[in-house]
Amino acid sequence: MAWSDKDKRLGMDRPISRRDFLDGVALTIGGAALGGFSFGATPAAAQDTTYPPALTGLRGQTDSTSNVMHAIRDGSFWASNPTITDSGQDYDLVVVGGGISGLAAAFLFLQQRPDAKVLVIDPLDDFGGHAKRNAFTASNGKLLIGYGGSQSMQTPSYFSPAVNQLLSDVGIVPARFEEFYDQAWSEDRGLSGAVFFDKAQWGVDKLVIRTDDTAEWVAQTPMNEQAKADIIALIDAPGDYLPGMTPEERLDKLSQITYKEFLLDYVKADPQVVDYFQNSTAGYFGVGIDAATALDARGNWNPGFDGMDLGEAVHPAHSPSGRLAFTDPDYYIYHFPDGNAGIARALVRAMLPNALAGTTMEDLATESVDYSQLDLPDNPVRIRLNSTVVKVAHDGDPATAESVTVTYAGTDGLQTVKAGNVVLACWHRVIPYLTDEISAEQITALNDQQKVPLIYTNVQLRNWEALDELKIDGARARGNFWSGFEIDFPVSMGDYKFADVPSDPVILHLSKVLVEPGLSSREQALSGRRQLVTLTFEDMERSIRDLLSRALAGTSFDPSTDIEGITCNRWSHGYAYEYMRPWDTFWPDGPLPIFEARKPWGRISVANADSGAYAYAHSAIDQAVRAVRELIGEPDGAPAFSTFPGPPRDKLGL
Repeated sequence: MAWSDKDKRLGMDRPISRRDFLDGVALTIGGAALGGFSFGATPAAAQDTTYPPALTGLRGQTDSTSNVMHAIRDGSFWASNPTITDSGQDYDLVVVGGGISGLAAAFLFLQQRPDAKVLVIDPLDDFGGHAKRNAFTASNGKLLIGYGGSQSMQTPSYFSPAVNQLLSDVGIVPARFEEFYDQAWSEDRGLSGAVFFDKAQWGVDKLVIRTDDTAEWVAQTPMNEQAKADIIALIDAPGDYLPGMTPEERLDKLSQITYKEFLLDYVKADPQVVDYFQNSTAGYFGVGIDAATALDARGNWNPGFDGMDLGEAVHPAHSPSGRLAFTDPDYYIYHFPDGNAGIARALVRAMLPNALAGTTMEDLATESVDYSQLDLPDNPVRIRLNSTVVKVAHDGDPATAESVTVTYAGTDGLQTVKAGNVVLACWHRVIPYLTDEISAEQITALNDQQKVPLIYTNVQLRNWEALDELKIDGARARGNFWSGFEIDFPVSMGDYKFADVPSDPVILHLSKVLVEPGLSSREQALSGRRQLVTLTFEDMERSIRDLLSRALAGTSFDPSTDIEGITCNRWSHGYAYEYMRPWDTFWPDGPLPIFEARKPWGRISVANADSGAYAYAHSAIDQAVRAVRELIGEPDGAPAFSTFPGPPRDKLGL
């Protein structure tokens, strides 16, 4: 490839370990067995020649992991009349989906039936689903671990007894993060937050370091003078923008309007204020301020509400995240170096100790998984990766059948296994393509879940000296493709030590929730997904290098030498959709679509984050508890709908 001079300055031509895995390996598998239909690539990890967490480039839901279901969706898969082979394998339980909910379901089923044989099937080349581990080896030999998806255990004070019990059973003690997580890391090093204004939107590139003095740092921004004055007032001296109303009437009004409408029509703020805050809610709610209510923006700690005597009580129309935002008693510290991949690894270790050595929480961070041990015939649990379930069907009337046939496309072509029970821990929208045994009403409810598309990116830096020169630990971006960048969470566990001095290598984390302003919440997710799948890894890499080179201009940072690796985790089907006003008028009174969507039938139950309409680990576990109890005939003791605060919120909403 001929690189431009600008690309060379950015380091696009450097032979670093970043382009190993753009869209999987161009290896067609099982073509003959599938009647000539080539359903895509098997990642190199399936050949046991690579270690999945260490693969860089484009990861997550690549084309090679999605094209089987896309072919089924488009009608070309079964039209090819593929040959199906009976594997002769029988299991007491088959779990479709190896994310946290699926792994939890397998573990819980084994607890109830210790002699059971369980098979977990997943299309990715690694277990954990969105709970994905990214690992790098720095030029000095140091191991760097980052999270590529599900981030942290949020607010353990709100976990159900079932979640607490499962975590305890797999050796996770959340309180220990009080010693693992260095809450004073940035403060001890004199680092602050910053905002980068991109010239594409603001006419000039400008990095502004935030201080406790709002007027001081806002004055340095490239916004016009009216916008500056409006933002200062919103933060430091918000007015009563809903005069003549009672607190209850004000909260009702805030639940009916978006934060954009609040700023323009009630605060009468300059339009640049809307531009500044547009994506401030995207990481929390999956939509920008044009689609998030003012009520939920208040839960996101966006400014402008302190002058209206709203009280501290939650309002019924708050979204599940926003409604508990003011009651969160926990610090945001419950984070493995690889995020909630630590939970997935703990579940695998509990079921397959030969695959992951150790017994402690520290071992979960430092030990490597032996992937060759995951799918052995003598295992009580077999985890079959690089395999996509394409059909589940009871062997007879679902009401009386004694088994279910599960058909999947894997490295050996299209095969079937028998299951005494099945847990569908895949996305809701996939389920109608797998079965013809459910009602039209359940299909409609399943299709209500329009998952939010996003990218979680980890950039391996040779050191963080440039950030130290600016005395920042990251910056939010306004007007750039990426939401910003930040030094990863300061977690040290056992032999794994987080960066200490500026010369240490470190991971920068970048994220992007793809939204389309002006559309409804679900339409934004659909539009964003269509945009996301058109982006190549090269597009992402170039934009990352360009952002960092401009935001860190004037420092010693050189993108061509300081960037040692890049992993972009693409989640076209990312966050589970969360009910929220103004789009979901049935919220909170119901009926909620999840209750119809997750109804079991015959020997099949549903467990996933979608069935809780909440994209966090504790909800995924709660739904696994419910699904397993449905199968074994125990009363449903899991929460019907999990609610607790979401990702960390900057109290200025900036």
